[in-house]
Amino acid sequence: MIRICFVCHGNICRSPMAEFIMKSLVSEAGRDGEFFIESKATHTDEIWNGIGSHIYPPAQEEMKRNGIPFDKSKRAVLLEKSDANKYDLFIGMDSENIRFMHRILGSKADTKIRKLLDYSSGGDVYDPWYSNNFALAYSNIYEGCEALLKTL
Repeated sequence: MIRICFVCHGNICRSPMAEFIMKSLVSEAGRDGEFFIESKATHTDEIWNGIGSHIYPPAQEEMKRNGIPFDKSKRAVLLEKSDANKYDLFIGMDSENIRFMHRILGSKADTKIRKLLDYSSGGDVYDPWYSNNFALAYSNIYEGCEALLKTL
């Protein structure tokens, strides 16, 4: 089984979209039993007293618009050093995420850390937090997840 953890800053927009897009693509390919897929955050901005925020409503709306099923009870979870042994791949959304993933996970995970769009067009997944352009972020994430699945 391939264990994948998608990672972004707060785990309320891009990484949960990647988690559920990837789960949907895997299911469509009839490969559910081959993967374990989750998402986590590099910061506690969306986690208070150990309880994470739900997926940001505009991200939920974008997934609904595109027919991607998701778990409404999903809450932000913080990436921890102990996760280095729990996953085969850590997929970050942008360069900042990658830097923090290396800091959090340590050198044991260096070979497991990748940026999502390195599997396709390169660059960073567009961050919709400041522009509210969730359609563009969704497009980037879908492209990256499709390319990632082809490599696995």
